[in-house]
Amino acid sequence: MSDPFTNTDFQSLDPVREQAGDEGVGIWTRRLVLFLRIMAGVSMFKGLYHWSEVCGIVGGDEPFESHSIAWQTSTVFFAVIDLVAAVGLWLAAAWGAVIWLTSVASMLVLEIFFPQVFGSGFFSVLLEGALLGLYLWLALKSAQEQAP
Repeated sequence: MSDPFTNTDFQSLDPVREQAGDEGVGIWTRRLVLFLRIMAGVSMFKGLYHWSEVCGIVGGDEPFESHSIAWQTSTVFFAVIDLVAAVGLWLAAAWGAVIWLTSVASMLVLEIFFPQVFGSGFFSVLLEGALLGLYLWLALKSAQEQAP
């Protein structure tokens, strides 16, 4: 009976590693990894900000419990998902990008269709939409660079 998994199967699941002098990594892949690392830092700060709202460090005079259930649920959701996305983005793992995309799409839907929860921020909608578009463009250019 043969082993269904080979060593190469596990290596294909490794996150992207950029090493000095690696000739196989193109310029667009390097730019994509840099973008993912920057977004990891932004996601980490967003997650910590949401946790500080939960803990009552920021947010004014109103405690966490006095806000609406929708606001509380959304705040805890983003507190968790942004920190998980930050780890995955820093590793440049595929699951990190998926979690980050879920976070960005959720925030866009919340701000566009449910402005009563966090308020409608036109600038934040534009910024998150632009970051989403930039990620998709960089991912496409990186994939074209990898194609034979």
